[in-house]
Amino acid sequence: MAALSNFSFSLSTSPPTFVSSSKTLKLLTSLTKKPSFRLKSRAFAATCSLHSASATTNPPTAQVETFWQWLRDQKVVSPKSPIRPATFPEGLGLVAQRDIAKNEVVLEVPMKFWINPDTVAASEIGSLCSGLKPWISVALFLIREKKKEDSPWRVYLDILPECTDSTVFWSEEELVELQGTQLLSTTLGVKEYVQNEYLKVEEEIILPNKQLFPRPITLDDFLWAFGILRSRAFSRLRGQNLVLIPLADLINHSPGITTEDYAYEIKGAGLFSRDLLFSLRTPVPVKAGEQVLIQYDLNKSNAELALDYGFIESKSDRNAYTLTLEISESDPFFGDKLDIAETNGLGESAYFDIVLGRTLPPAMLQYLRLVALGGTDAFLLESIFRNTIWGHLDLPVSHANEELICRVVRDACKSALSGFHTTIEEDEQLLQGGNLDPRLRIAVGVRAGEKRVLQQIDEIFKERELELDELEYYQERRLKDLGLVGEQGDIIFWEPK
Repeated sequence: MAALSNFSFSLSTSPPTFVSSSKTLKLLTSLTKKPSFRLKSRAFAATCSLHSASATTNPPTAQVETFWQWLRDQKVVSPKSPIRPATFPEGLGLVAQRDIAKNEVVLEVPMKFWINPDTVAASEIGSLCSGLKPWISVALFLIREKKKEDSPWRVYLDILPECTDSTVFWSEEELVELQGTQLLSTTLGVKEYVQNEYLKVEEEIILPNKQLFPRPITLDDFLWAFGILRSRAFSRLRGQNLVLIPLADLINHSPGITTEDYAYEIKGAGLFSRDLLFSLRTPVPVKAGEQVLIQYDLNKSNAELALDYGFIESKSDRNAYTLTLEISESDPFFGDKLDIAETNGLGESAYFDIVLGRTLPPAMLQYLRLVALGGTDAFLLESIFRNTIWGHLDLPVSHANEELICRVVRDACKSALSGFHTTIEEDEQLLQGGNLDPRLRIAVGVRAGEKRVLQQIDEIFKERELELDELEYYQERRLKDLGLVGEQGDIIFWEPK
């Protein structure tokens, strides 16, 4: 049996990659620290709170009308445009001005109206931003333009929200409701990442070039720009991994739309034109007066939706939990195990997303068995098994190995569940009671979902524990392959003639 000290298994934090998709940024940073409500150097102020004001407060009608008129004056839209900005309960969105067919183009925005790294490069701060991460350069551009009264982007910036219900904008009081969740760890990690990037940019770019930044740029300004880009920027587009598209970014999300295909694309403006257009389609038919909607990302969990956009869904498969497994450096077989893991597309650490109601991810049990491998089972790590061991790990190795992974996983689940300050029954009562503050509803929904997944994982391995004596292990399978085990599992002996 492998020593528990060599079995590293974490359920307390999220993986160190913030996965990007259709309307988010890709950020890479390490979340190795335990959750804390205190960040280094400077504390974040709560930029807005639903306890005092709605984070989805709509801009004044006059500003929306000014923005719409600007788009018409610039020929971005015509009087016959099938859509226009409108106010909905979830905020500003797009309304159909006539019946719209499925997959019909509802909007095309020329490249000169995009805000992306190329826009920054052509601006007064372009030379300063050339070596920065794309999102940071665009963030600086947005903040600077927002502080300029005569900015050519003024009418667009005026309709952008000051904050959203994304957890990056939550106060410490609100974040307490996420105690025990992986979303709390991720949110604090993101905020610390943004803070560190801000401090670096402040020192290297902003302060040495005060003539280009006449108004102070604060940490809250930087967080605002990050939140805007996280929730509104389009990516995964031809040649564009980070772009804001005025008007198109008003499109809201519908949980009822189950396809992301063909909702938007970048295409040529014409046969003889080198210009590009951002083209937006509606994936479903829309009646006049109804809101035009798309699916943001089918694969995001509720925690990711809360972090990026500030909402969650009631669908069970939006609830997920990330299991973090690691081959300990103190493991006497560390080198062999790492080699096997890397040969099979994994590494020293591996992250497995467990989704409520779905089976365990492929390779998770194999990796678990590899991490736990030791004692009399260590012979499988010999070089002669190197090309076949991964296949062997697809099935139980030994009673001791399987018992160890069951016990470790179940103990980790129990430990993670003990970190919550409410029970799942209390959360469900709150959700059923209604009239919850929007951010509290997000917190309760996420923590209830994570608990359900943890209970599901625990139940899977509990059932496996009960089957340990009935499972077939490597040695039995090997004897059977050699024809040394009969149909009833008894060992066959031959008497010498």
